[in-house]
Amino acid sequence: MSFKIFMMRVRTLTSGEDLRRYSEWVLTHPQGNLWQSLEWKRYQESLGRLVKIYVTEEAEHITASAMVMIDRTVFGLSTWDIPRGPLSSYELLAMSDEKKILFLEYIFQEAKKDRCFALYLSPPPSLKAQSSKLKASPRCEQLESTIVIDVSQSEDSILTQMHQKARYNIKTARRHGVAVSEHTGDDQKALDSLYTLLTQTAARDGFTHLPKSHYEAFLKHLEGSFFLMAWHNQKPVAGLLGVMWKDLGFYYYGASSYEHRQLMAPYLLQWEAMLHCKKAGCTRYDLLGIAPEGTGSDNPWAGITEFKRKFGGTIVNYPQEQMIVLKPMTKKLLEWKRKVVD
Repeated sequence: MSFKIFMMRVRTLTSGEDLRRYSEWVLTHPQGNLWQSLEWKRYQESLGRLVKIYVTEEAEHITASAMVMIDRTVFGLSTWDIPRGPLSSYELLAMSDEKKILFLEYIFQEAKKDRCFALYLSPPPSLKAQSSKLKASPRCEQLESTIVIDVSQSEDSILTQMHQKARYNIKTARRHGVAVSEHTGDDQKALDSLYTLLTQTAARDGFTHLPKSHYEAFLKHLEGSFFLMAWHNQKPVAGLLGVMWKDLGFYYYGASSYEHRQLMAPYLLQWEAMLHCKKAGCTRYDLLGIAPEGTGSDNPWAGITEFKRKFGGTIVNYPQEQMIVLKPMTKKLLEWKRKVVD
């Protein structure tokens, strides 16, 4: 399948050699990221999602790419998602915004054929809204702000740049005898303990947790994933799932026991996760999401933001996620249906 755009060829990648070239492109791209990687593709496919990779090429060199996650919903409809993408070579080859928009137009047409009613995208530097179809997305799938900690430093230096309260709480957890251990997805006891904590945390903090099979797939099918648990007197008090990609470690899912909150286990758990990533060769540790600066205490991420800020690091901001609604009436009807059901 191909489509001519100013002497560029647009096509989907499927062969082993194509995917190898794509992986190299993402790994070496200045904005290459976990969510546009082949590792993420395999993980999403294990969850039952269809994943497609579109690229533009010039002289057999990739000049732009978009890895799309496709979710099926009722009546054969779908949503398309391009997390932290598309990627393009404008940093290197000055790919024009006009060409980027035309590349997206091709993907929009493909989405329409798939009965897609909404497509979401979050390119690291946002596209100029030259296409009137693009608008800000109300979702929070890819957060606009995060905190990244430099773990290439010595352990003492990493601790020194933390807020004094974080250092104190790490020591408190150790003084209380909290112990952190690493587990695999095959450790059913540890996984059951984590899921119990996730269920409790979701009920306490008012968010919807995922099915247990989702966390199992994260550990089994996402290369670079890791699983840490904090224990006190052989009882689980906190758990963490993370992943490493290139030189970057991510805190992805976490949960803790409110009953044992005085033990300060989540602080020790984060510290051990940083050390785990550092030992594996990572130079940065991403706490994966905080409330954007200027938002109030009513922001759903406000509570966790206060916790994460205590670890120091640098705030990194991203453009807001964008979207295009391909079937406006269908989207409104589905949103109305969800409200009625809920």
